[in-house]
Amino acid sequence: MFRSLYTAASGMQAQQTNLDTIANNLANSSTAGFRSRRMQFQDLIYQSMVMPGAASSQQTTVATGLQVGLGTRSAASEIIQLQGDLSATGNPLDLAIEGQGFFQVQLPTGEIAYTRSGAFHQDSQGSIVTSDGNPMQPSITIPQGATSLTIAADGTVSVTLAGQTAAQQVGNLQLALFPNPGGLNSVGKNLFLATTASGDPVLGTPGGSDGLGQIEQGYLEQSNVSVVDEFISMIVAQRAYEASSRVVQAADQMFQQINNLGH
Repeated sequence: MFRSLYTAASGMQAQQTNLDTIANNLANSSTAGFRSRRMQFQDLIYQSMVMPGAASSQQTTVATGLQVGLGTRSAASEIIQLQGDLSATGNPLDLAIEGQGFFQVQLPTGEIAYTRSGAFHQDSQGSIVTSDGNPMQPSITIPQGATSLTIAADGTVSVTLAGQTAAQQVGNLQLALFPNPGGLNSVGKNLFLATTASGDPVLGTPGGSDGLGQIEQGYLEQSNVSVVDEFISMIVAQRAYEASSRVVQAADQMFQQINNLGH
């Protein structure tokens, strides 16, 4: 029965982590470009009292054996890569990726980070940056006096200067694609970092033949969190936690009965 207490406790700990993940998803249901996470669990080791396939006689073997599991644990938090809804903002520096890929930004450390949030701004030098001032990569600068800014579906950035009628090209956006985007390291502020699990980024032109999505100017990709699904998951997590706590109570009552046998 000591085993049942620890087994039930492992289930309660796993569901606590599950609820933490659900809470983070719901808290970011309005975060642009946010990717929700889903917990995955693994059963723990088993104590084999009778090994399956063990000899039960000279001619026969045990068909199923007798094994008792020792609970569960959180194994991974899977990043859900579904496309979020696109909402029109009318801001020329709000960009959304319709399809696969990530924007690239340079951190103060010089490291390249990746994001699905396309809420960009213009700094005092005219460079396109994130809300934290991290410049987009490749770096694109909007000339002073530009009266209009157009970013095509293929990432071509064009501006029209005051007193001119013809647009001029000032840069090209590039997107990054990963063999395993679920292996990216989330570091907050809508940013991901590449890891050995994600693989090296493959850079390319938006909307090209390499599978990268196209750019939608004046739109933002919303969080892909489904509030309804998260509430359902929360109810399931609550019930699973409650079931494990009932096991703890039942084991405790059995211990009490054993302790009372000598009285």
